[in-house]
Amino acid sequence: MSIHASAAASTINVDQVVQQGKFGRFQLGLLLLCGLCLIIDGFDVQAMGYVAPAIIGDWGIDKASLGPVFGAGLFGMLLGSLALTPVGDRYGRRPVLIASTLFFAVCMLVTPLVSSLDQLLALRFVTGFGLGSIMPNAMALVGEFSPSSSRVTRMMLVSCGFTVGAAAGGFVSAALIPAYGWHAVFWVGGAVPLLLGVAMLIWLPESIQFLVLRRRPPEQAVRWLKKLDPALAVDAATRIEVNEAKADGMPVAELFRQGRGGITLLLWLISFMNLINLYFLSNWLPTLIRDAGYSTSMAVLIGTSLQVGGVVGTLTLGRFINRYGFTRVLGSCFVIACVAIALIGKVAAVPAFLFIAVVAAGFCIVGGQPAVNALAGTYYPTSLRSTGIGWALGIGRIGSVLGPVIGGQLIAMQWSNASLFVAAAVPALISALTIARLHRAQ
Repeated sequence: MSIHASAAASTINVDQVVQQGKFGRFQLGLLLLCGLCLIIDGFDVQAMGYVAPAIIGDWGIDKASLGPVFGAGLFGMLLGSLALTPVGDRYGRRPVLIASTLFFAVCMLVTPLVSSLDQLLALRFVTGFGLGSIMPNAMALVGEFSPSSSRVTRMMLVSCGFTVGAAAGGFVSAALIPAYGWHAVFWVGGAVPLLLGVAMLIWLPESIQFLVLRRRPPEQAVRWLKKLDPALAVDAATRIEVNEAKADGMPVAELFRQGRGGITLLLWLISFMNLINLYFLSNWLPTLIRDAGYSTSMAVLIGTSLQVGGVVGTLTLGRFINRYGFTRVLGSCFVIACVAIALIGKVAAVPAFLFIAVVAAGFCIVGGQPAVNALAGTYYPTSLRSTGIGWALGIGRIGSVLGPVIGGQLIAMQWSNASLFVAAAVPALISALTIARLHRAQ
């Protein structure tokens, strides 16, 4: 029966409306808002890596002393992921996304006012906490407005905003720092999300499945259903339903019930290992490349090529995943990443080979993380989706904290660049082996 015939019946199925909905202005607006939110998220997270060489020169500090600052922001994101994503499953994606965006906008604007490492460390922690809930809730919201045939592609596309923001941060930083100093990177990084937060207040929708499962007033769900299908006929007698039941337990505990525990632990391990690699490379690559004899601007651009590779990977991998499945594609990616990362330190003297190795690592590591997030988003139901993505990211971000800090310690121990990158290849190998185990468990 057609959706438009639902007026004669007494029930509208939300999942059926979403499944049959056409991609139009409303869907495009949702993708743009969530994508822009993640672009600013990626810009902020990577900003410290790009401004680090300038801060080292400006403050006259040792480069290893920035390791805890990198770690503080990522530790804040870890706690934000764990603490705030269940809030999205309980109170809605929309309020959490808007509040988080406005919060970290203010934090970015305050950052140029700091004058010591301790102040910078504290502020990066607070900023990271606000950022922690953005990725899970944005991906969950996009997935819940997408038909199954394009859900993975759209979730990965919008999550690509994070990588675009990280890459754009390199180009923006390379332009701003020589002309205006490192402070300007944070002025720009704070003003844009402030404007975006206002736009989200006006246009960002709430998940219809969430509204129904949480038994919110029917007119709230009808408002967004009409955006999906303006011809939909609804009256006072119409009943709105979804295909799944509301989970009554604590969201985190539900991740381990109904046979989900084993897959949940494997997803956590994959995210943990991949984010060790991603944040070690993102934070230390520009500094290590500069130490290899390149200029600061060239080092920033080489670091940016990691994110460019990630953008290409995110845009490309979704099609392969739709055709071959998550585990086959991700397993291949992590094997290639292991080789590419190990090669970075060995080919650093040859710029062309260095760019190829860095782009390949970015394609597989940075581009692979949205696929890991999307895998979690497709595995868990609506009532657990934000929590499922958020806790996989949160546990993974333990790795994101450890990666830069361990890197700083190894640098302080005078490890060579070649040895550092060989060590960084080990987590990619573990990710590949874990994906193989996940493939057998499904």
